[in-house]
Amino acid sequence: MKKKIAFIGAGSQGFTRALARDILSFEALSNAELHLMDIHEGRLEYAKQAVQKLITAGNYPATVHATTDRKKALEGAHGVIITVMHGGVDVWRHDLEIPMKYGVDINIGDTRGPSGVFRFLRTAPVVLDIVRDVEVMCPDAIVLNYTNPMGMLCSYLQKMSKVKVTGLCHSVQGTAEMLAGWIGAKPGEYTYTCAGINHQAFYLDFKVNGHDVYPLIKDKVMNDPTVTNAELVRNEMFLQLGYYPTESSGHNSEYLPWFRKRPDLIQKYCTHGTNWNPGEHAHILKYALKEDENAWERRFKDFINNDNIDLKRGNEYTANIFNALFGDGEPFVFNGNQPNNGIIPNLPQSACVETPVLASPAGLQYLHVGEIPANLAVMISHSALIEGLAISAAIEGNPWNVYQANLFDPLTASVLSMAEIKDMTQEMLNKNADFLGYFKSLKVN
Repeated sequence: MKKKIAFIGAGSQGFTRALARDILSFEALSNAELHLMDIHEGRLEYAKQAVQKLITAGNYPATVHATTDRKKALEGAHGVIITVMHGGVDVWRHDLEIPMKYGVDINIGDTRGPSGVFRFLRTAPVVLDIVRDVEVMCPDAIVLNYTNPMGMLCSYLQKMSKVKVTGLCHSVQGTAEMLAGWIGAKPGEYTYTCAGINHQAFYLDFKVNGHDVYPLIKDKVMNDPTVTNAELVRNEMFLQLGYYPTESSGHNSEYLPWFRKRPDLIQKYCTHGTNWNPGEHAHILKYALKEDENAWERRFKDFINNDNIDLKRGNEYTANIFNALFGDGEPFVFNGNQPNNGIIPNLPQSACVETPVLASPAGLQYLHVGEIPANLAVMISHSALIEGLAISAAIEGNPWNVYQANLFDPLTASVLSMAEIKDMTQEMLNKNADFLGYFKSLKVN
């Protein structure tokens, strides 16, 4: 039986192409019906051509369909992938530029802090509309979300709907691969337990052939200049906290009070050694604004016109999850985002945690982790509770909770007074007025 998979936000050419390639690489899914949906007709047509090129190159019996009608794309789907961005760079820029005016120097701004909060508030009603359509058109489908801010969006959807939603972030497997590479471990040799919340999870253990290799990783971090200088923020966190974090140095620098509150600290930790080029020397917005508005079209054309198509499966989780659930049934363990509900007892039970999940034909089984180290619980609980304030703000349409979420953000609070944070929040609310029509008011009383 052919399986139908819907891509919502299919104009995201990198994700759509990579995920389609991975899905088709499984024999049980090689005849899938891939339904691409986007509101941008130009991107959508190129995405369809790109996926068709994969199908042709692999001689797969799959089919690809493109539509701007979301309900049509979702009807009868077994799996749904969400990769949307609401507002674009011209809106996102204010998430970074307004805090910067007040002295809060944010690097990327898509996950938490005032920038992440406002991206969430703009995106929440959009993804909820998608899930409302899922409830009607394919209520039994599994929904995999890639849209940031991951933790807040997943938690919001899980509170607002009974649809099966989890969120995926490639930082978990990507960082594991990086750590393994530092010590010469090969794929299949290393295992780990990773837990926390999205973009603030930690490897509670890291083993090679069953042996703890944290001492080897620590030796590399302290004594190998190539490794030492590769991830200045994350390496410092590892040495001071005892556990390695999943997310990049650029991201981590903006989640915490220690790295971006003064120009000298930004120069020391955040202008190099992020192991990711767009995070070096300046925050990512400067790169995004410089990009030619037609760059996306050139990238699509470059792929479509390339005769050397790599069909090798990548390391994203999506295809493995779909294969486990409704493909050949091979069980697959991944880190997903789901309500805590006792998975990590010493984190807020209302939090959306990023922890191991077993996918199989029986569905998704959230695996118990147990208590995490107390120092990590302090940090992660603080972020999770702030995310809870932002989620409440969206559910209630309450600007006061937006202010409260920003008030307790570690970086913002390390730079600004309470009154300054209130003024900054009000300015951001006003700037986002066109996206916050579901709020009762935009005035922070």
